[in-house]
Amino acid sequence: MTSNGLAANNLSNLPASNVAGKRILITGGASGIGAASAKLLASRGAKVLIGDRNEELGDSVYKEALEANHSITFRRVDVTDGDDVRALFKFAMSELGGLDVVINNAGIDHAPKPMHELSDDDFDRNIAVNLKGVWHCMRAAVACLAPNGGGHVINVASIAGLRSAPLLSAYSAAKHGVMGLTKSAAHEYARANIRFNAVCPSFIDTPMVQNTMAKMDERAQQATIKASPLRRLGQVEEISGAIAWLASDESSFMNGHAFTLDGGMLA
Repeated sequence: MTSNGLAANNLSNLPASNVAGKRILITGGASGIGAASAKLLASRGAKVLIGDRNEELGDSVYKEALEANHSITFRRVDVTDGDDVRALFKFAMSELGGLDVVINNAGIDHAPKPMHELSDDDFDRNIAVNLKGVWHCMRAAVACLAPNGGGHVINVASIAGLRSAPLLSAYSAAKHGVMGLTKSAAHEYARANIRFNAVCPSFIDTPMVQNTMAKMDERAQQATIKASPLRRLGQVEEISGAIAWLASDESSFMNGHAFTLDGGMLA
């Protein structure tokens, strides 16, 4: 499956946001947007810890970084388990010497189907990972950041959290919840110097999106690709570049914002 559109512009010549020395934790960091972000941030001098359930992919990202002399550490985590998340953050504080940025990226999809055909498991699993998992991580992040001068929490949401998402109602419900958490926390913790923002991509060419599209017929696949005025899927580099900017001090006055990267779908 391809996006059947123009390739993404070459981003390599753009000025790099400065994240050198930043201590960054990324959940869902073993593949897709999370892995691309980890590699980019580490290549720019950040110390990165990725958490993910997939140990094979997590180890692969770690080994690739090691060969490139970049700083990425991997630890397995299940974001649906509050104790496991707290252990991850405790490890991050020890391994990285503190935290400056937390990127909550872990997420799952579900097979596209009408809302009334979703099983209890479809819905419960999406809420557990995509919403409660983010809440577990936000809560742990506050506990680490507040006593140490603050920091920045970046939640990877979706345009499905800003608009309707036909046939993806459980996913959309969870992502709308992430937006509510992001905005509420942005107000609650501003005086503790902790900022909360969300990145809201549309369909990006990741393994998860490819998995979702594989469950669609050809007509639905093409409709998904052409939903963007740019007539293509987004590329992970386009999202990781935006996340790198958010992780830098250049975004210091942004708080409670939905950073939309959708090729113009919501325009």
